[in-house]
Amino acid sequence: MLPITVSAPGRVGVIGNPTDMYGGSVLSCTSVERAYVTVEDAPRLTIVAGDSPLVVGGRDDLTLRGDLYDIPKAVVGHVRLYDEPIRMTIRSDIPFQSGMSGSAALVVATLRAMWTYMGEEHGSHHLAEVARSIELNRMQNVCGYQDFYMCTFGGINYMDFREKQFYREVDREHYATIERLDDYVGDLPFICAKRGVRPASGVIHKPLRERWLDGDRAVVDGYVRIGALAREGKKALILRDWPRLGELMNENHEIQRRLGGSGPDNEQMIGVALRMGAWGAKLAGAGNGGTIIALHPEPEALAAELLRAGAERIIRPRPSQGVRVELAPAMDTMSRG
Repeated sequence: MLPITVSAPGRVGVIGNPTDMYGGSVLSCTSVERAYVTVEDAPRLTIVAGDSPLVVGGRDDLTLRGDLYDIPKAVVGHVRLYDEPIRMTIRSDIPFQSGMSGSAALVVATLRAMWTYMGEEHGSHHLAEVARSIELNRMQNVCGYQDFYMCTFGGINYMDFREKQFYREVDREHYATIERLDDYVGDLPFICAKRGVRPASGVIHKPLRERWLDGDRAVVDGYVRIGALAREGKKALILRDWPRLGELMNENHEIQRRLGGSGPDNEQMIGVALRMGAWGAKLAGAGNGGTIIALHPEPEALAAELLRAGAERIIRPRPSQGVRVELAPAMDTMSRG
């Protein structure tokens, strides 16, 4: 059977984020960038996530240390294959800590690769839920559901996360409702711009989560409103009413900005996009830096302007396939974006 290569896409939040953690609704699209995991025969369990392979000699070697090896270590710990004679190599085209689900894509791809190696078959909803549980409980990263569902299902989706605002054990979780919208839209006038490497999304989510749990009305009411914006945004997207979708995106961002979920880099790039005629511009994911998404009648012209304004990378959201088993092995190096 070996080697096995599995990949999963990144994603950008169009509207509704971060209400996937709060029983809300989200409209999200994949990117063409993907994360890859290859599993192949080896004398001993070896993990490659950069320049230096890690040969696992015991469970102590699977202790998480806050580096690139944490994801494969966490998945190996979950499936309890501590001394399998395999080599696991991960790499990614998705820029890390940019709000594009780089971590989630690797967790999803690694888990699917290990299940394929073990000969196990599980449904897509279960895969998304287990992958999220690994990041939340094993890696101790506060995270929502959107990333794991998008990396698993792919495409452009409207997602409903009602009754998922409080965490449960995987077997007791309600499954999210996923509505694929690819057939309703053609070319999407979106462009994303990344500027700098920023804190992991859990660093941003945790304080807001704590405020929400404490009943902070600004956070509670704000996220109820953002969830409603996503439901209205679904209609605007289907009708290709870009000015209206832009208005809704702007309101989404204004709420998150007031709550402290933005940052100077974001505001600078969003300001450029709006001055250049964007209908709407907002965070693509986690706040306080990272990546913005803009809705513009001429996305490529805006991309050039954002690069001149200091963006380090341009990403083009496109509906793409979710997690999949590839036909050929992936490269054996990790891109650090």
